[in-house]
Amino acid sequence: MSEIKMWEILVPTIRNDGRPFRLRYHRVWDKFVRNVSGGLTVIPPVKGTWISDVGDLYTERMIPVRIACTDEEIRKIAEHTKKYYEQLEVLYYLVSDTVHFV
Repeated sequence: MSEIKMWEILVPTIRNDGRPFRLRYHRVWDKFVRNVSGGLTVIPPVKGTWISDVGDLYTERMIPVRIACTDEEIRKIAEHTKKYYEQLEVLYYLVSDTVHFV
């Protein structure tokens, strides 16, 4: 059995054309994540900036979401997130390799 770790993934708040993603759109994504991992913790949006490979600067609000799951599950979630939100890149990272449920 694969080890459960705590991950965080950044979910966009706006589409590439500038229109916001509505709450109901995020809820569909939330349901997918729950089906893969069993749960998620949504953190209030934060502002971030990044530069693409071709030098374009992006400034956007993102929603940090914490997910306790395996390496395979977070990869599946990240790939789905990139496709579902039609993103050039999706950032996810390890928060902790030790997770306890009591």
